[in-house]
Amino acid sequence: MHFDLFHELALPPGRALTETLAYAEALAEIELGEALGFHAAWLVEHHFMRGYSHSSKPELVLAAASQRTRRIRLGHAVIPLPLHHPVHLAERIATLDILSGGRLEVGVGRGFAPAEYAAFGVALEQSRERVDEALDVILASFARQPVTYRGAHFQCDALDIVPHVVQSPHPPLWTAAVSPDTYLWAARRKLGVLAGPFKPWFMVKHDIGNFQRAWRDVTPPRIGMTVGLLCLEDGARARRLAAPAFKWFYQELFRATLPVLEKLYPSYEQIHELGRFRRLMKLGVTLGLLDAFGMAVVGDPDECTAKLRKYETAGVTNLLCAVGAGALDTEVTRESMQCIARHVMPAFNR
Repeated sequence: MHFDLFHELALPPGRALTETLAYAEALAEIELGEALGFHAAWLVEHHFMRGYSHSSKPELVLAAASQRTRRIRLGHAVIPLPLHHPVHLAERIATLDILSGGRLEVGVGRGFAPAEYAAFGVALEQSRERVDEALDVILASFARQPVTYRGAHFQCDALDIVPHVVQSPHPPLWTAAVSPDTYLWAARRKLGVLAGPFKPWFMVKHDIGNFQRAWRDVTPPRIGMTVGLLCLEDGARARRLAAPAFKWFYQELFRATLPVLEKLYPSYEQIHELGRFRRLMKLGVTLGLLDAFGMAVVGDPDECTAKLRKYETAGVTNLLCAVGAGALDTEVTRESMQCIARHVMPAFNR
């Protein structure tokens, strides 16, 4: 199981943080991550989410990171395909792959925020169609031949899309996976899946099992799981620091995603943990709830190693670590990264 970094570029209210400083700290943490042996660093794309995420143009941050690093892979997680023209995306992907020397990982998805769809003039009900068409165009661009495509939303007439990606046949492709149907769609399209941190682990584990059973490619399935993580030598200190920081991060996350989550519950009614989770959610987000349902991992190295085993056992190949959940001082985040690299990662690399 690879250990990756995950950044939202947050500006939490408890920190005197400017956007300039947040970007600088994230880039410095990615550099440190490379030195410590983290496998990849991922940045999200969100729009109009003040405080929670100021990462609206992650490709520019990834381009900057590509010039500061040499080995760590760089992930775009995820590009909301319906909000962009696929030719622009194909050009963006190839350019980033060139700048990074073939280190790019590409995540795609539909996005979930109605405000984004409204602002960019896209109908939410067309999202799945647009994702399929955009992905077709992007995949065709990797062939290094003029692209002709006729879809309901996108048309190309022998477009010679340049530049070309470095990796062969193309950078690894992933999709954000929220609904059970998306996991099955990902298996059909031979995409890795990226599970978000707002679904409890019992739901994600159920989806992963279905994804693995539906996978038909000769290459093994790739499964990413994003988790809020704080690991320090002193577990009590880690919990004390994480309690308010993680509460803020997950409250902001649930504010945007809870309507989506509510629609998914009927698909998991056969799982006995669902009722307990829904009851506790009504009482509010706490570190105890997040820990109990596998949505965050906090403690000392031994505690964190033990808690992380369940993801490895279920087949997670990439653990996307939101170290400090983007809500703690960078000094604490860097301390935790060092602790993870020194004491936790070796237990999963044997």
